[in-house]
Amino acid sequence: MAELRTVKAEDSAPEAPSPDLNPPDLSPKESPILIVTGASRGIGAATAILAARRGFVVCVNYLREHEKAREIVRAIQQENGRAVAVQADISSEPDVVRLFETVDRELGHLSALVNNAATVERQTRLDSMDAARIGRVFATNVTGAFLCCREAVRRMSTRYGGRGGAIVSVSSGAARAGSAGEYIDYAASKGAIDTLTIGLAKEVAEERIRVNAVRPGFIYTDLHAKAGEPKRVDRVKTSVPMQRGGQPEEVAGAILWLLSSEASYVTGAILDVAGGR
Repeated sequence: MAELRTVKAEDSAPEAPSPDLNPPDLSPKESPILIVTGASRGIGAATAILAARRGFVVCVNYLREHEKAREIVRAIQQENGRAVAVQADISSEPDVVRLFETVDRELGHLSALVNNAATVERQTRLDSMDAARIGRVFATNVTGAFLCCREAVRRMSTRYGGRGGAIVSVSSGAARAGSAGEYIDYAASKGAIDTLTIGLAKEVAEERIRVNAVRPGFIYTDLHAKAGEPKRVDRVKTSVPMQRGGQPEEVAGAILWLLSSEASYVTGAILDVAGGR
């Protein structure tokens, strides 16, 4: 069942950058609508909160962490924003369709999508992986992202009567590094996100949809604990030129820039947010 929580939207702070994705078609009083997948924690949560501050109405998608998703909605409410929390497993096509239909019904016309939801499994070598593990990683990280992009395009593309919009996917520095001895299945899935970004950007550029990605480096999130090494960022941060790990809010800032009109001529780009690594 979808968990919905809406709050009254107020005018965004005058000093905030405009979230207007396609200025000729959006009313000055119309708040753009954003779906953030995997938004109950980490980069997704930081993105949802920052997006609400920038004037977006936000759908906080989550898989299992109902209370954490409600906390994000409450945080947005406390700052006079508007949000809903919607449970959906993005590796499931029926769930993805339900997620987008819920947003259609509860919020209105979709303006933007952040593909953030992802999973990882315990660190190991390839010769210890089985097909089931690889399938689970790819079902969420690749198939889920493709399905969410498909539903977004069907709503935003001028080909379908839409007004345009923006998609930002969260890739990973692992796509370049390969994550040998840790999780090359995860790394390969993020390489697929890079390819999706480049290809889809070209496919829908004439339909007023911009498609970009961010490629975070070592970021302090609980994804590392899920992989079996909660202190991983502290172990590897000396390999970063800036000599530190990153925070989810730093990635969120890059995502919001790519969604904004300040990036109106940017599509097919993959922005590294990795401290120079």
